[in-house]
Amino acid sequence: MAKNTNIRISLPAVCFVWQIAMIILFGVFIRYDEESDTHWIEHRRKKNISTNLENDFYYRYPSFQDVHVMIFVGFGFLMTFLKRYSFGGVGFNFLIAAFGIQWALLMQGWFHHLDEHDWKIKIGVENLINADFCVASCLIAYGACLGKVSPVQLMVLTLFGVTLFAVEEYIILELLHAKDAGGSMVIHTFGAYYGLTISWVLYRPLLSQSKHLQGSVYHSDVFAMIGTLFLWMYWPSFNSAIADHGDGQHRAVINTYLALASSVLTTFAISSISQNNGKLDMVHIQNATLAGGVAMGTASEFMITPYGSLIVGFCSGIVSTFGYLFLTPFMEKTLKIQDTCGIHNLHAMPGVIGGIVGAITAASASESVYGQEGLINTFDFKDAVANRTVNIQGGYQAAALFVAIAFGLVGGALVGGILKLPIWGDPADVNCFDDDIFIVLSFCINNVSTIKKWKKI
Repeated sequence: MAKNTNIRISLPAVCFVWQIAMIILFGVFIRYDEESDTHWIEHRRKKNISTNLENDFYYRYPSFQDVHVMIFVGFGFLMTFLKRYSFGGVGFNFLIAAFGIQWALLMQGWFHHLDEHDWKIKIGVENLINADFCVASCLIAYGACLGKVSPVQLMVLTLFGVTLFAVEEYIILELLHAKDAGGSMVIHTFGAYYGLTISWVLYRPLLSQSKHLQGSVYHSDVFAMIGTLFLWMYWPSFNSAIADHGDGQHRAVINTYLALASSVLTTFAISSISQNNGKLDMVHIQNATLAGGVAMGTASEFMITPYGSLIVGFCSGIVSTFGYLFLTPFMEKTLKIQDTCGIHNLHAMPGVIGGIVGAITAASASESVYGQEGLINTFDFKDAVANRTVNIQGGYQAAALFVAIAFGLVGGALVGGILKLPIWGDPADVNCFDDDIFIVLSFCINNVSTIKKWKKI
């Protein structure tokens, strides 16, 4: 899919122009919120807050750090499994995450936090967490296109991905009033179908020219396992980061923890059974072991029970592993979707499972389990939705899942069409999955023999 055109939009131009634009927009719109501003002491007095420890920073910052590690280390290293694209996997992840969080603060701010008195966006630590969530959906989409697109294309993917995410998130969380603390629908389902649709639009029929580079080597799989382990350890923070203080956060951590543990054992079992010699496939271990965390996102705050969490992890581990075994080859051969990282198996299907589990769990909630006040607090049955019943809530949860899928499919088709324009400097088919065309390999630049050996891997 080499493009012949004299027009190329360069990475330095995009980075410089974008950063200048961000400086201007932040100067016009972004301000500290009342808990991060120097007027905090006045706010404390007005609200009769006795200590600085009541500042939201002390509740949210540990979770923010965990989520931040997941975005930059977890997702980054998870994408280093390709034998010749490790620098690109972790490096471009770094680029688009830093690019996206700035735009996310603006887009989410305009939809959720715009002060109607001075038309400024007031940000605090929770906004930083939500910006990371927004970027996570774009990093998921990146996984479907890994090794096949240029850095500029990734920035365009992120620009539109963040925009679509902000609109989708507003519809699901504000208009439908659906609950999705861990983002099974808003983050994973949307991000996966967004990326898969883009990959479908950008289908490369001659990608076999670089097929020898699509595999891994021993050390690249080890690095990818670093990403897996960081994601696995911190996923309880991801699902609980913006949950309600107290029992909601506490329950989200427990439910996610158990679902993750269950998906690990299930993945190891299915992976071993699927091989004639009973050995394990590292692709399954690196990815399907995380499926429980994805599937538990929507219902993480709900009273799903500890054994219910194990069931969710068990089912998602089975579905995800079988996806890598059967669906990924089928999608590439029949549907013409080249899913490099298998995001359909790790994010799309477990995300849909999470949405379905959330809808069923919400619809079956009762006062005998939650208590009257607990039911109101868990589902935020207040103000405009004060009279909503749990059955109606279950219906809105299901509707939210369809919204996420629709935004992913339609948005991905539109953005994919934009990315097909011959101005983004995307690599030729023969150069896919090789970051040598984008990154200076300084470790061997003075050693020709090392370069030649490395090229033969």
